[in-house]
Amino acid sequence: MDERVIDLQIDRPHSARMYDYYLGGRTNFTADREAVGKVMAVFPQALVAARANRDFVHRSARYLAEHGIRQFLDIGTGIPTSPNLHEVAQRVAPQARVVYVDNDPIVLTHAQALLKSSQEGRTAYVSADLRSPETILAAPELAETLDLDQPVGLSLNAVLHFVPDADGAHAIVERLKAALAPGSALVISHGTRDFAPAASDQTASVYRSAGTSAQARTRAEFARFFEGWQLVEPGIAVTHRWRPEETDHLSDISDAEASIYGAVAFKP
Repeated sequence: MDERVIDLQIDRPHSARMYDYYLGGRTNFTADREAVGKVMAVFPQALVAARANRDFVHRSARYLAEHGIRQFLDIGTGIPTSPNLHEVAQRVAPQARVVYVDNDPIVLTHAQALLKSSQEGRTAYVSADLRSPETILAAPELAETLDLDQPVGLSLNAVLHFVPDADGAHAIVERLKAALAPGSALVISHGTRDFAPAASDQTASVYRSAGTSAQARTRAEFARFFEGWQLVEPGIAVTHRWRPEETDHLSDISDAEASIYGAVAFKP
């Protein structure tokens, strides 16, 4: 594990720590909580949306494991919150292998929690930026853990709305998709302004004021990420409507309260 001295900049809000606070975590500081307060002033359902997204992450990972995926590449991991993706996947398939990727210093300091794999499987952590897909694909930790000649489940959950069009979000996803073998899967969740445009725009403004790029996308813009791949039923859906289960915490919320699309697709 990287032993560099890391400046966490706790005097500034950070998107990973803000998300941790949404989920009820403790890895956050005053600046993060104040920024969340500003988000909730314009989008009071932010906590609900974050938790609905987390349920989607769990369901989609379990779905892929149940449908034969044994390798996972999770980019934009965020601060570990159990159950993490490898815990969900390895409950179904103990031999599952997972590579986590994030460039946030706060995540790096907690990455050890992501490396507690089952005995049969394996996990690894790559410190890299989604905006540099070649760096991710060339990482030795990835090569040592995953075989890209075999199907991989690529997860990009609640991260692409921090990559604006100016940074080439769609081109980045296409590069990652091209590196994966047939039978691979793509999972994405992404904030949208389709249901509550004013609240979405104001939320994005709060993030940008805190130094984090933010761009919600329409259903059509979200659908572009999956071009050429076969969507799993029900296709593109608001997160709480994608294959809901009786055990979900938030099955009765509205689309405006969730305001996040989710979808899963397979590579032909």
